[in-house]
Amino acid sequence: MRLVGIAILDEAAKKHPSAKKQLGAWACIVKNTKWSTPQDLKSQFSKADILGDKQVIFNIKGNDFRLLVKVDYENEIVAVTKFGTHKEYDRWKL
Repeated sequence: MRLVGIAILDEAAKKHPSAKKQLGAWACIVKNTKWSTPQDLKSQFSKADILGDKQVIFNIKGNDFRLLVKVDYENEIVAVTKFGTHKEYDRWKL
């Protein structure tokens, strides 16, 4: 998959150093995979939450952080849109 919005991941890693390693691992997995359907994604990230057709929430560092992305399965693009703590996630309007 092509990963866009890497600046959000970089900023998140600076702001939350404890998430840096897992964010890097997540990005590496995404860049080296191909998802054709939400089911493909779920087979790799079983705890990811699929919201509608394109939005996905990933848990980062257990239950500490949330990562929101939009997935374009047809064009093989994952766009990072938001990153935050669990508490911040509770205030997101999705």
